[in-house]
Amino acid sequence: MGTGEVSDDVVETAAEIAEMDIRGAATIARAAADALQTQAVESTATDVQTLDAELRTAARRLNATRPTAVSLPNALRYVLERAGGSDVESYRESVVTATGDLRERLESAQADLGRVGANRLRDGDTIMTHCHSTAVLSVVEAARDRGLDLSAVVKETRPREQGRITARQLRELGVPVTYIVDSAAHRYLDEVDHVCVGADSIAADGTVVNKIGTNGLAVSARERGVEVVVAAQTLKLDPATLSGHNVDIEFREETEILGPEERDDIGDIEVVNPAFDATPPRYIDAIVTEEGQFPPESIVTLMRDLYGTHPSAPWEDER
Repeated sequence: MGTGEVSDDVVETAAEIAEMDIRGAATIARAAADALQTQAVESTATDVQTLDAELRTAARRLNATRPTAVSLPNALRYVLERAGGSDVESYRESVVTATGDLRERLESAQADLGRVGANRLRDGDTIMTHCHSTAVLSVVEAARDRGLDLSAVVKETRPREQGRITARQLRELGVPVTYIVDSAAHRYLDEVDHVCVGADSIAADGTVVNKIGTNGLAVSARERGVEVVVAAQTLKLDPATLSGHNVDIEFREETEILGPEERDDIGDIEVVNPAFDATPPRYIDAIVTEEGQFPPESIVTLMRDLYGTHPSAPWEDER
């Protein structure tokens, strides 16, 4: 890698995040931080200014991959705001240290969140899931460790069918699974005690941005009197976004829905593939984090304590 170039690891990690080969907030955050560390360690820069510019270029490349996944810029922010030194070697060491610290925080946060969320579950409960959330899985794992018997109704989550990952991992935890198509959710809500979902980001007013279909599921659950619990690490909190209406929703390739042959067979139609939607706080009973459980309307207090009101974007700053 020549001076000023982005490392192959950054390029590969960015592509894997964009293609959702790397998914889940904590996994994305860890991968992004590790890519920055690789950039710093493998750089041939001979001065701090050049190395700093390389890190910010790499961060911009990574940040552009998933505009809705707030854990990504939060991870980049964590590392870059702690990076610095009077020479190249001390700068590298600061990046390695910051990446290691973030990795430890992510590992402990997941376990802590699981223990907090398990308090909402009772022996014999049935949960309904949407998409794939490592935070939700940590809650179930903590509940199982306490000896609770649980069952799950798992939605397929079109078009990428992340529900299959959830179904497999729940079975590995010893949880009986009923797998359903997305459109069957309303029918089976009477059979569940909790809807448990993750989040890609949480706005300051408590609006939860998550995989497309979460909003409709939450509305149906409220009608049926089933509580909706969002499990999310504080890495998902986005104090810069006042409400879900301000979130840049990612639209993905139409080929995830229709292949070229299917598209040709149908004819000239418009295909849209939004990846996420926004669920207003009135449809959410609780947001579970490693810092505790919060009504969605009060999550802004936690955000301000952790991140302030206007988090910076150091990859855009000129130093």
